Amino acid sequence: MKPRTLLLASAPLIAVALALAAGAAFILAIGEDPLGIYALMLYQTFGTGYGIGQALFKATPLIFCGLAVAVGFRAGLFNIGVEGQLTVAAFAAALAGAGLAHQPAVLLLPLTLLVAMVVGAAWGAVPGVLKARFGAHEVINTIMLNFIAAALVSYLGRSVFQPATVRTAEVGAGAMLPRLDMWWPALRGSPANVSLAIGLLAAFAVGVLLFRTRLGYELRALGLNAPAAQYGGVPLGVTQVKAMAISGALAGLAGMNFVLGYKHFFELGFSAGAGFLGIAVALLGRNHPAGVVLAALFFGALSYGGLAINQRVPKELVDVLQAIVILLAICVQQVVERAARRMA
Repeated sequence: MKPRTLLLASAPLIAVALALAAGAAFILAIGEDPLGIYALMLYQTFGTGYGIGQALFKATPLIFCGLAVAVGFRAGLFNIGVEGQLTVAAFAAALAGAGLAHQPAVLLLPLTLLVAMVVGAAWGAVPGVLKARFGAHEVINTIMLNFIAAALVSYLGRSVFQPATVRTAEVGAGAMLPRLDMWWPALRGSPANVSLAIGLLAAFAVGVLLFRTRLGYELRALGLNAPAAQYGGVPLGVTQVKAMAISGALAGLAGMNFVLGYKHFFELGFSAGAGFLGIAVALLGRNHPAGVVLAALFFGALSYGGLAINQRVPKELVDVLQAIVILLAICVQQVVERAARRMA
């Protein structure tokens, strides 16, 4: 590997290392041993099968959310609406899975996943259409649609939520995704499920789309230089709508980890901000599917590790680390790219 390429590839690792160093300073400030805390976090997360399963479970929705944001970034679009897209998609999928509960798995499971993708794609396409038709900025539109999604699901849920709850009925058995401990007994007790495999397949599919298809070329060309891409024959508005629809479809699948693989119903607030954390995952993964998967695994391990050490350090430490990683991922990338240009 050329030194310039190696330098560019090392940017995320540098950002993570600097973030951990900054986290160590916070740990020292509260009178704890940073090495001991990090060692405990590593052991609790990777030293037991249950910890590994929890990390995988928390990483799974981040894979979909990171991919959704990355597709938008590749096309020069900033999709901050992943949270809303996964919410409406998960709600619709839960209703479909419960309403058709009597259907066999061979029909119900694909149908439920399809509903999640279609609803997510439709919700994601809205800001794409607004941008293509009226020039409305997708950042403002997607932020507003997050609030609309939350309000809409809360309103519609009043007629379908179970009594005295904010959740739907359970989906049919045919729509439930099996736990990974069926094949990996060491994970017994953890909620990790087959949606992880779907996420890895989605990452592979996005890689093929971006780097092996004409549409992927058009998306990347649009993100690099929209006027030049348009001059070269790329339909600007249509491609923007397609990018946001694909992004929304990926976001729609993010909720299946919870709805089909864990609790088997939709519940208000289940995503816990995964849609927003997907932005960090995409940035750290440099908008590449492989990088997104690795970044999602890192954030998943960090999230569960923070719970494991909560008795010794404040749980806010994980939030601080995540924020520092995001800031450094942006700053380090700029510094590394300037250094790489000097090496060229």
